[in-house]
Amino acid sequence: MADGGTWRPPRSCEDYWWEWKHCRGLRHAFHHYYAHGELPTCDRWREDYEACRAWEKGRAAAAQEALCKSERARVMENKKYAPVWRLRKSPPPDWYLPLDQDKPN
Repeated sequence: MADGGTWRPPRSCEDYWWEWKHCRGLRHAFHHYYAHGELPTCDRWREDYEACRAWEKGRAAAAQEALCKSERARVMENKKYAPVWRLRKSPPPDWYLPLDQDKPN
């Protein structure tokens, strides 16, 4: 992060606002409750929006640090899940043979 004059937030403040509005929406809340068994916490988006506005108004260093920390946490959260399937380098040696369920008894 460079000095306060050349640094910009990773997203526009409107993006944080719309993410917060989407998170608070009934449809998203219902889906999140169905998928995860709990209501979504939207506080992070609101805090990011407020920090973005504070940075735009007065170039506050605390707001800049809060946005950077939040975006880093968001990226790390997305990276913590392993892929569902293990990727292969080559196909199995018997890939051309019929499956066991297709073979007559």
